[in-house]
Amino acid sequence: MDNFLQKIAELEERHDRIDPELVRKKNIKLGLRNFDGTGVVVGITSKGQVIGYEKDKWGKSHPVPGKLYYCGYDVEEIVKTIEKEKRYGFEEVVYLLLTGELPNRDCLERFENILAERRALPELAKKIIRFNTENDDQMGALHAAVAALHKFDPNPCSTDIRDVTRQCVDLIAKFPTIVAYNYCVLRDNGDTIFIEPDPELSTAQNFLYMLHGEVPDEFVAHLFDIMLILHAEHGGGNNSTFTVRTVSSSKTNTYMAICAGVASLAGYLHGGANASVMKMMDEIKANVKDWHDEGEIYQYLERILDRKAGDGSGKIYGIGHAVYTISDPREQILKEKAKILAEMKGRSEEYELYEKVGRLAVKAVKKKKGRKVCPNVDFYSGFIYDMMGIPRELYTPIFAMARVAGWSAHRIEEIIQGKLIRPAYVSSLKGMKRYIPLSRRRRSAK
Repeated sequence: MDNFLQKIAELEERHDRIDPELVRKKNIKLGLRNFDGTGVVVGITSKGQVIGYEKDKWGKSHPVPGKLYYCGYDVEEIVKTIEKEKRYGFEEVVYLLLTGELPNRDCLERFENILAERRALPELAKKIIRFNTENDDQMGALHAAVAALHKFDPNPCSTDIRDVTRQCVDLIAKFPTIVAYNYCVLRDNGDTIFIEPDPELSTAQNFLYMLHGEVPDEFVAHLFDIMLILHAEHGGGNNSTFTVRTVSSSKTNTYMAICAGVASLAGYLHGGANASVMKMMDEIKANVKDWHDEGEIYQYLERILDRKAGDGSGKIYGIGHAVYTISDPREQILKEKAKILAEMKGRSEEYELYEKVGRLAVKAVKKKKGRKVCPNVDFYSGFIYDMMGIPRELYTPIFAMARVAGWSAHRIEEIIQGKLIRPAYVSSLKGMKRYIPLSRRRRSAK
């Protein structure tokens, strides 16, 4: 780095660092978190409800097994029923999140047809994707492609709810196509022949078809559909959804708002956790000699927490959540599916290692940090994607592919509620300063 830029960076570090005592004294809710780690309530939504605590009759919060609801419907029940009926359910969940109602058969078929009609990309959009051949940042490529789609909208800046609904449905339909094409261009070094989406296939089937060039088997396609359902929404408080709501509250256009969600999800503290789990597990596989020795596994997990192993962050990825402490309902579903798929793929020994790491990590965190935690949705999702033959570069874009449904539902809700989000910040300065004319300022040492 240029020496002068280095100096600027050092000044930033010195000036912007916050005294923890000031935070406590002023009762500042950094990260919009209460001191017990729970989120500060800043809005109201009917879309997603995340439950990890319940209050007793004295008003004290107690952790409970995690539950996730979409518009009041238990996600576990949604998944279980869709599996029993042997059909794909992501499209129904999208409709539910947008409207707040479960569609009847005729309504669902019409909505599925509308999504199918909108999956294909304009030829110019394909050229824009091909232009990103050398861009190996798949979230950056997704951001660029979504931003470019406003060029094909006859009224891109409208915030009329009818236009916004049209735009959101269009983006939900096109995200899987964009994600698949972005990776194919990178994989094939720009020489790929794009596979057009098949209107007879579901969202889950289409993505795997466009990515691999063949229609997936039913078990894999249905499992991928379940994963899209589980990632579609998680309340208004997660970082990317709150970002979409914040940006939408200014009445910006749909493409800008959804791009903001993509940008937030690209951060490794939010969307990249499942890839981080995979990297961590690679290191555990390489450094733990006996995968059946729980004592050796536990010792290595302690080394990770002590910053002596792993990436030095002290984090066991895939363990812990902002709301869930006893269990994450999404993880419990994926754990069961991971076991079945591992048996099918001849990777049961790896699954058993995951199971041991997840169970022992909970004990290690409790012992080292005194916190009760549980494995989260990211713990098994990357392992499942890997068994499906999906490269790690796509884990976060796939998250976006599902979560755009929740982003869209929250954007629409925010526009209808119509209140500009504008929180307050407390000054960290001890007092005001007298402005010094440039001619009287001391020269700095070179």
